[in-house]
Amino acid sequence: MKTLSTLFLLLAIVAQLTACNTIQGFGKDVQRGGEAIEKTAK
Repeated sequence: MKTLSTLFLLLAIVAQLTACNTIQGFGKDVQRGGEAIEKTAK
C-alpha cells in the first residue's frame, strides 16, 4: 500500500514539474511535493 501511494505521489510531482514554467514555479512545486510527502508520512 505504501509503495502504491509513493508511486502516485511521484507521478503527481512529475505532473506538477512539467506544468511549471519558471524557477519560482519550480520551487513552489517542490515545496508542495515535500508537504505532500510529509502528510503521507503522518
